[in-house]
Amino acid sequence: MNAFSASTIILFLAVATVDAATIEHALNRMYNFDFNNADREMDTYVNERPNDALGFSFRAASLLFRELDRLSILESDFFSSNKRLTDKKLLKPDEILKQRFLAAIESSKALARTRLAADANDKLALFALCLNAGLITDYMGLIEKRQLGSLSYAKESHSFAIKLLKVDPNFVDAYLTTGLTEYLLGSVPFFVKWFVRFEEAEGNKALATERLKIVVARGKYLGPFAKILLATIDLREKRPLQAEMRLAELSREFPENTLFKKELEKLRPKIK
Repeated sequence: MNAFSASTIILFLAVATVDAATIEHALNRMYNFDFNNADREMDTYVNERPNDALGFSFRAASLLFRELDRLSILESDFFSSNKRLTDKKLLKPDEILKQRFLAAIESSKALARTRLAADANDKLALFALCLNAGLITDYMGLIEKRQLGSLSYAKESHSFAIKLLKVDPNFVDAYLTTGLTEYLLGSVPFFVKWFVRFEEAEGNKALATERLKIVVARGKYLGPFAKILLATIDLREKRPLQAEMRLAELSREFPENTLFKKELEKLRPKIK
């Protein structure tokens, strides 16, 4: 899986922060793959709070999930096969969606930088920039197949996550980025790791799993995405029982998401 930061995908009140209940509901729609309603709720949110960087980050996340689903990139067969991940067969992205995605990212970046100019340790601004770089990484790596080109954004996302965790070690959602970095580095050959350096990361797969589990247990917004990543890691590491458990949990939590049911149906005959 390329440097997801994915995901994705926060908190607080008032003009400068995020209305958690509204964002949580919009993200619930996204994780249920009800993208039309997720987009409507995200659009309403950013229209009402045009100075909120995280609102635009989550709008971009919802658009990215929609495109990944349309192109069948989120299916387990895609991530469990290194050949499919590195296959250079070009996909056909939705150009209108891409422009909306990039516009949301740019709006978020501009707002976050304004906040950081006033306070270099602004946690929500750092988180927004972490998310934005991760989303760009995923779009470039998974949709445009520009894995090498996406590397600088992966490093940027990781660096913002590290800084955020130094400011606030309890900002649990940031562990999704650092955990995924650990897994990715642990999955490449040694000579690749020699040239690809990430700040405070060593390529420890066990540590990667523990960090993602922390996000599942205590993350406010990226918990479901962390569970999706853990299920994918379980499949790649030949742990089908654990993958089945996580997919079953996701299916119960997001009953409208047909992808989780489909993946369970494909997996269960293999473990009987």
